Amino acid sequence: MTGRPRRRWAVVLTALAGCVAVLVPTASSQAATTGSHRVPRTAVIDGKRLEEARKRLERGDPALRRAARDLTVRADGWLGQGPWTVVDKPKPAPSGDVHDYLSQAPYWWPSQPKTPENPWGCPYVQRDGERNPEVDTGTDRPDIGKVVNSTTTLSLAWYYTGERKYAEHASKILRTWFVDPATRMNPHLNHGQFIPCKYDGRAIGIIDFSQMYTSVLDAIAILDTGAPGWSGTDRSGMRAWNTAFLDWLVNSPFGKEEAAAKNNHGTFHDMQVAALAVATGDKALARRTVLDARAKRIDPQIAADGSQPQELARTRSWHYSTFDLVAYTRLADIGEKVGVDLWAYRGPQGQSLLKAVDYLLPAATGASPWPHPELEFYRYAATDVVHAAADAGDRRAKAAVPRLQAPPGGDLWALRPAAEQLDSIAG
Repeated sequence: MTGRPRRRWAVVLTALAGCVAVLVPTASSQAATTGSHRVPRTAVIDGKRLEEARKRLERGDPALRRAARDLTVRADGWLGQGPWTVVDKPKPAPSGDVHDYLSQAPYWWPSQPKTPENPWGCPYVQRDGERNPEVDTGTDRPDIGKVVNSTTTLSLAWYYTGERKYAEHASKILRTWFVDPATRMNPHLNHGQFIPCKYDGRAIGIIDFSQMYTSVLDAIAILDTGAPGWSGTDRSGMRAWNTAFLDWLVNSPFGKEEAAAKNNHGTFHDMQVAALAVATGDKALARRTVLDARAKRIDPQIAADGSQPQELARTRSWHYSTFDLVAYTRLADIGEKVGVDLWAYRGPQGQSLLKAVDYLLPAATGASPWPHPELEFYRYAATDVVHAAADAGDRRAKAAVPRLQAPPGGDLWALRPAAEQLDSIAG
């Protein structure tokens, strides 16, 4: 009479043990999050929110469990890929140094047939918004995208699951690209977005990094909480690389030229400088950069109705409107760390980040079509920036959240609450 109940309890306990294994991090993760760096010292994302999300996930929050499944599926896809290095490209940058980063201008195309006498088909001509497939072969641009996406995903997957395989692979990828003397990239972008037969590199090429490198800074901060495979040598090597890169961004001719850009290039430059300043301990530079962005960026770039005229003039107006706001919302995240509330700023004509996000809401929710030129419309491109505005207290954005389109692979906002570029176009 007592055999059956015991068997039933054995089944129940086995099931509960399985649930606990899913919800509670491994011992290595627990050890990593109980020390002095329990909360990641991230440059953009709020580290306290990451820690709170980790605790909620441990308690079995169903929404977070769904997001965590999406995250680990992405992370598992990266485990068999990489590491990548700048020294692997078929030909070095025009400098001849294999450690120099090289990329090609995405919207420039050959205008003549390629011949032995003219192997590039020069001169090149611009076709805005139309991506030349040449840019994805023979340069470092595709690989740096993989470095950023993989390390961001893998570091978060380790933080939330405690599985060392994710941290170890993220560490290997970062070490290979940035730290190992045999394979590291030199900390400059002198040969970004070159144009064959025209320029060996351009200031505009800085956006290859500025549009996404701040995610690497946050990945490093997450690994710094005690990730297996991430050593003190790795940490000091990355800090040295970031310090040198920041110096180049601020003081080089290309860096100064990009800082003077009037459109999204300038916004992303500010975001990258401010994040690097936080990551390397120069909070005064970070604060000054965010403060200056009010009159230097918001006032001339955002109109009174919230539109972004310079981005609307592009053939990819939806992409570039959401893209610029990725930089702004991340810059606002950095501002919180240095005592500047960028969301609260109002320009002389009433310009604000909240208005700029609200301008996107009809198209972002599917309530009405986007009324400007767009070669390839992806509604989900606005999802993260609407989340950001909602978190900042925008009631219209908060009401719109349930009607947003999830990006491919799921909406990860709850696990990494900082906007990312969600559509794949680059440039």
